[in-house]
Amino acid sequence: MMEIADFDSLRRAMAENSEEPEGPARNARAEQLLLEAERLNIPLAVIEALGHQLKVYNYSSEKDKMFVPFARLLRMWDERPEDFDEYEAHSLHWVFKWMTAGMLDQPHIPLASIEKWLGEMEHRYRLAGHSERAVRSAEFSVAGHVGDLPRAERAYAAWLAADRDRMADCHACELHGQGGWQLKNGRDEAALELWGPVLDGEYSCAHEPHTVLASSLVPLLRLGRVDEARAHHLRGFRLVRPMESMRGAYADHVEFCALTGNEARGLELLAERPAYFTDTGQPRSRMDFLAVVALLMDRLTGLGLGGQRVPGPAGRAWTAGELAGHARAEALELAARFDARNGTSYVGDQLRERMAQRPLVDRLPLGVRAPRTAPAVPVAPVAPAPAPEPSEQPSFPALLAEARRQSDTLRPHALEAWAAVARAAEETEVDTYVRAEIADHMAMGRGPEGVELFERAAELYAEAGDEGEAIAARARAAYVRALSGELDEALAAIDEPYDRILALYADDATGVRQSASVLMSRARILMRRVHERSAGAGDAEQAVRELLALVGGRGGSDLRLVSRAAEGRAMLAELAEHAGDGERAGELFRQATAQFVGAELPWFAVEYEVRVAALAHEQGDLAEAERALRAALEHGGSYVEPVGRAQLHLQLAEVVGGRGAAEEAAEHALEAAHWADEAGQSGTLGAWARHQLGGFLLRQGRFAEAAEVLESALADLSAETHGDGAVVQTQWWLGDCLSELGEHHAAAERRLQAAEIARHWPEQHDHATLAHLAAESLGNAGLPAEADRAYTRAGELWRAVGNVHFLVRSLRARAWLALRTEAGAEGARRLMAEAVRECEAALETAGDPAAVERLAGELGHTHRQFGDLLARSVPEDADDPAIQEAFEAALAQMTAAISVFAGLGEDGLHSRTAAELAAGWLEADLSRPAAATARARAVLDAYEGADPADETVRARRAEARQLLEPTEE
Repeated sequence: MMEIADFDSLRRAMAENSEEPEGPARNARAEQLLLEAERLNIPLAVIEALGHQLKVYNYSSEKDKMFVPFARLLRMWDERPEDFDEYEAHSLHWVFKWMTAGMLDQPHIPLASIEKWLGEMEHRYRLAGHSERAVRSAEFSVAGHVGDLPRAERAYAAWLAADRDRMADCHACELHGQGGWQLKNGRDEAALELWGPVLDGEYSCAHEPHTVLASSLVPLLRLGRVDEARAHHLRGFRLVRPMESMRGAYADHVEFCALTGNEARGLELLAERPAYFTDTGQPRSRMDFLAVVALLMDRLTGLGLGGQRVPGPAGRAWTAGELAGHARAEALELAARFDARNGTSYVGDQLRERMAQRPLVDRLPLGVRAPRTAPAVPVAPVAPAPAPEPSEQPSFPALLAEARRQSDTLRPHALEAWAAVARAAEETEVDTYVRAEIADHMAMGRGPEGVELFERAAELYAEAGDEGEAIAARARAAYVRALSGELDEALAAIDEPYDRILALYADDATGVRQSASVLMSRARILMRRVHERSAGAGDAEQAVRELLALVGGRGGSDLRLVSRAAEGRAMLAELAEHAGDGERAGELFRQATAQFVGAELPWFAVEYEVRVAALAHEQGDLAEAERALRAALEHGGSYVEPVGRAQLHLQLAEVVGGRGAAEEAAEHALEAAHWADEAGQSGTLGAWARHQLGGFLLRQGRFAEAAEVLESALADLSAETHGDGAVVQTQWWLGDCLSELGEHHAAAERRLQAAEIARHWPEQHDHATLAHLAAESLGNAGLPAEADRAYTRAGELWRAVGNVHFLVRSLRARAWLALRTEAGAEGARRLMAEAVRECEAALETAGDPAAVERLAGELGHTHRQFGDLLARSVPEDADDPAIQEAFEAALAQMTAAISVFAGLGEDGLHSRTAAELAAGWLEADLSRPAAATARARAVLDAYEGADPADETVRARRAEARQLLEPTEE
């Protein structure tokens, strides 16, 4: 810890403490620094230390501690204003606003005291010559808090009418407050419009857009703009998470989870901040937090999960039901204290309304892993619906008729209907044929375990006198044996049913449906032999064609026969694919899907559309692949199982993303992640979907959202399950996101982790790239020594893979870093000179004209950077001869760069003129106006007749004229 020996060291210590994370540790250090300041016996040191202490208290959970240092500062100002410099005098008046808001947050401070303080603020601002804008804004906050809406309206108008001055809140904070007033008046659209410049990044500050993003969540949901709400949650929560002082905004994100079916994520958020349950420094934000905790717990209880263990205040275990009661009671008690202080019921009324909210969306997929806490349920109504009148159970004949109807029409839930028949049959007497049907359909739902039931069904059918159905049931039993891996037994078992059914059919002793069933079972068994043993393709094709000959043209309204014909065509498609005729296979699969769709059985077409998509992808016909996948999703509708939906959306995301439609691809990847979670495959298929989603979000420049999703994916991605390539790519993308977000240290960590995996790959280009990127992040993070080591490693790798361009760039980067390390200017010059030599050596051996041109460009940029480095590395205390020597050397490098770029013709024009202007400024600094003028005119001549709309041309001409002005004078 820094020793405080003088005022400068105190200031450095306070600056360092300001960079620490919000919280009690930072506050404690500020308190210690105040003691150190008092020991210096310098009034301004004490003033600055008090201001620092006040600031860290304000940005923490201990806001109630602000009042003491402020009171002391105010007393010091009243007694000796001359001890305050201009900045501290401004700061003192600025934090008057913090005091007003801070008092509102403390229910023990009387309203009269707050009103008196508001008057004091107005008086002092008038004396200091400040506008009323900040005062009226503070009055608006007081009136809005107590529910005096007419006064709030007047103060709001006066706030906006007053001039902005140095005491006004920043634009971002003002817009947040103004949008909040629109919300209070039920104008969601108007609020969001006001917040637009903050959400778009036009205005920002220490707490914005953090709070605007949080405040926008519920109005966006109310307006049905759920995609924006999702994006604001992912982006906003990332900003709020590390800031201890933002409990109110954090509560908005918990509320969002409770209102969108993301209860599990809401619990994760509560678990991250256990202190938020009990921190008492800001009672109003604690009240808001407890209110949304009660809302979330009520939602869980309503889902039947009141007994589930949940995060809560430390010291005991909590269930959702227990925490709901505790949080509600605590929140209402705080609201009662505010209302008692304010003399109104406004705070309590608003709080009860918030806790009584109903979900606005059943389930809004977020992209991050958040498994459902309960099966999907419809959104509950605001008022409980009356219990339905008890209805009579359907009679057994009705159940049987419905089951037969569903079977005959091949409905997806036919087996469930037969299960209901089976249950009802336990309590009534049924005939033999019905018992056969029940056994037959129960066997269909047993998979490999259905052989014995099929055999039992065959016996019952025979007993009931239906020999054809008995034979069909035995054929189905044979096919189940094939599915169980007993292929030889299945082939042997199908022979007798096949021969017998043909004989019966020839004698008109059974129908087409029973005969087709046996032929289909036989064809399926023979197809299994083709797939498992790559044998018997001819036998299988003959069996399929025999089936098609039987049912062809006979389907009509008999959907079973239509289905047999369609499946037969699909079998021929599989055989064509097996034979390597992908084009023929695709056509036959399309015919099969057309038959199913034409018979209004689209769910059977899903599998074959997927096969068409795979074949089209192999053939490079991505448009057909996309069409088939879209058709599969449409045909399957709600009948496709969650894992199937996840796979279809994921495949479609990859195809759509491949043609550059990143936004739509992200939507499909989001759906894939959602359905993978629903299927219980969050850690496998879901992780891959999140990996893809993060990449598509990154491509759209949605860096914060992408980072949240990629971090969620990394929790489940593994080299064993997904391949180390997926892990590296996810780390890589995440590093790119973090770099764009300015989180350079974290970006470096991700890139180094990815590089460590790629280090073991045979091809080392990715390893080199990641090492280079990690070095860049380390440099941006203010770690020059670590960055230099990473660039050195990257340079070795670039040399090994023969990439001169990036070898040179790594050397140039190291040269600039050297100025910030012990290597200093001399080391920087050596590294830049080495970069020049590497370029020149590569040019001597390059034979390809394109390679020569690229290397020449690299050499030109290296000379240019060398010149910049020499000019900027002159020490501030250098004497005139040293400065002149450095500038002459820099000019020589600039001249070399100009020569190289000139050799590139039109391709090097912009680079040449930039170097020419840099040389011109050096000439001016060396007191050579004629030479500087010549260089400026050379630039203007170079752009004679150039497009005046070209931004680069306009910028170069403007700088050239700027260079001419002093030299002409």
